Order: sequence, then C-alpha cells, then structure tokens
Amino acid sequence: MSQVPTIQSIIRDRRSIFPKMFIDKPIDRAIIEELLDLANFAPTHALTEPWRFVVLTGASKTKVGDHLTEWYLANVPEERQSEKKLKKFRTNTEKAGAIIAIIRRRDPDERIPEWEETAAVAMAVQNMWLSLPAYDLGGYWSSPRSMIGQPAFLELEEREVCLGLFYLGYHQAPELTAKRTPSADKVRWMD
Repeated sequence: MSQVPTIQSIIRDRRSIFPKMFIDKPIDRAIIEELLDLANFAPTHALTEPWRFVVLTGASKTKVGDHLTEWYLANVPEERQSEKKLKKFRTNTEKAGAIIAIIRRRDPDERIPEWEETAAVAMAVQNMWLSLPAYDLGGYWSSPRSMIGQPAFLELEEREVCLGLFYLGYHQAPELTAKRTPSADKVRWMD
C-alpha cells in the first residue's frame, strides 16, 4: 500500500523542474484546466481574485520564443549577447508541454494594495506548483524582463500585467534535494 503524501511532504518536495529536463509528451488540456482550477482557490483579500492566466500551446509557444529572442537582440548590447542564451529561448519554449503566462489584474477600485494582489497571484501559482507531482509534471516560473508588463502578443487588458511564464512539462528529472538553510536562521522571536 502506497503512502499518501502529507501537505508537509508535498511542500518540502516541491522543486523547480527546468524545461531542459522535459520530455516530448503533450499535456492533456483537462489536466491544465484542473491545475488552473486549483490555482483559483488561492487566498485573495476582498475576493478580488487578481490572477489571470494565458495558456500557450502549439504555435503560440513559438510566439513566446520569438518575443524573447527579438527583445534580447534589441535590448542587450551585442557584445553581451550569447548564442547559448538565444538557443535556450527556443529550446525552453519547444520542450515545454505548455507555457502559462502569469497575469495580475488590478482591482478597478484599487481597494487592495498592489503588493497584496501580486502575492495572491503568487499563491495561485504555488497551488498549481504543489499539484504538479499528482500528474507527473514539472514546472518552472521564469520572469524574463521582456515578459514583465504588457507584451503585445498576450493581448492584455489595461489593468493587467504579466508577472512571468510558468513552463510545464512531463520530465525524467532525478530526485532533487532541497537547498535551504535552516528556517531558524531566518526567524526572530519577540516576547
């Protein structure tokens, strides 16, 4: 009989699985929809639910690679450009089973501080991330400068900004160990 994982073990075992570790296997749309539904249960102050997502599959993943490449070539001085970096943009987008653009939509009345809405979006992403092992998926949140804000190809609304890309894929990554210093090193107690 297999042991049911506890929430503690799920949190401790969460890892970034990078696109270079992904294998070529499509992700069923129903699984992505389930992950997004789990994201939807994140905490949200005043129920603003500021998270929005744009799911990129097929040819739209190529648009991401094109955007990353074009921005890099236009904004990074030529002497600092790297063929390795350019190749990585293409490889990451091609190897991903899906890419989810992470969007924050500001409450129109701005009742909630912007940082709280950003935190709520991050918690929605964490819900997805913690759910990935149930589907044998890995994920990685990347926030390239070219994606932060309102990249035109995402067709965002006025109050929306992109906070990065969440790469999803099946993988054959080895078991990875956590690299964390003890929590006691980051805590002060006051009486």
